[in-house]
Amino acid sequence: MKNKIVLVGCGNVGMAYAHALLNQQTYVDELVLIDINRDKIIGEVADLNHCLAYSPSKINIRVGKYKDCSDARIVVIAAGANQAPGETRMDLIHKNSKIFKSIIDPIMDSGFKGIFIVATNPLDVMTYLTLKYSHLAPNKVIGSGTTLDTARLRYMISEKVKICPKNIEAYVIGEHGDSEFVPWSNASIGLTNIKEFLTSDEMKKIEKDVRESAYEIIRRKGATYYGIAASLVRITSAILEDKNVILSVSSYDKENKICISTPAIVGSSGVKNKIFIPLNVEETKKLENSIQVIKDAIKSIK
Repeated sequence: MKNKIVLVGCGNVGMAYAHALLNQQTYVDELVLIDINRDKIIGEVADLNHCLAYSPSKINIRVGKYKDCSDARIVVIAAGANQAPGETRMDLIHKNSKIFKSIIDPIMDSGFKGIFIVATNPLDVMTYLTLKYSHLAPNKVIGSGTTLDTARLRYMISEKVKICPKNIEAYVIGEHGDSEFVPWSNASIGLTNIKEFLTSDEMKKIEKDVRESAYEIIRRKGATYYGIAASLVRITSAILEDKNVILSVSSYDKENKICISTPAIVGSSGVKNKIFIPLNVEETKKLENSIQVIKDAIKSIK
């Protein structure tokens, strides 16, 4: 199977992802764009193709339809209503749950048997609905989850301690939203516990800044898209190159019957295994709260 990616939803997030794919060394052979605004994607495809003379990879980029998903390795869904200033991710639930049914059905009718990557908010709920509507195996439906939140966390820690973020082992887990949290008891830099580098107050401030950073960016520029695009490319490459890398994606939790973010091994078959971090009493309560938030959100869908 060729490494064909179909992108559904070509707004800010979708196009930032497409541009990031084009400007990184990836294994993508073909990129097909689908959007309700066909004129827009004709223009977007032309604009992207004009980058090929300078891009590190040769990718066949074209406008498509849902039937093009039949032989796709990955379908990335970035379609749906955007989060407006003052809105929470959960405020989007009723708008986007309706949109998703109209997207998933024709994709599956095409004969698609690949892997879904979901980027639409509320992320964990939309990932769950993708799994429900597609009837694919749970390992084949992946939400971007808290990969972006984790990147924000590592960046903020690195700025504080002046150490490369690639040497920081810390994750944001739970809901991609207001109930997400950092299990600090397991965070480390090198092989040293994070408490040797940060005070309790510093950790609380960083966690608060991570949780609120999307709101701040949306308030200032209207949307966030570069960070999530980088996260989506990271997940895409993990699948195409069978990297078996650990990422805090949103995937199905059999015990609680929801999708939620925990570190997971991501490779060619999707989510190969979830990694459950040992949590202290306070962190366990935070995870339980996050689980309940997602359950309540799913129940609220009409």
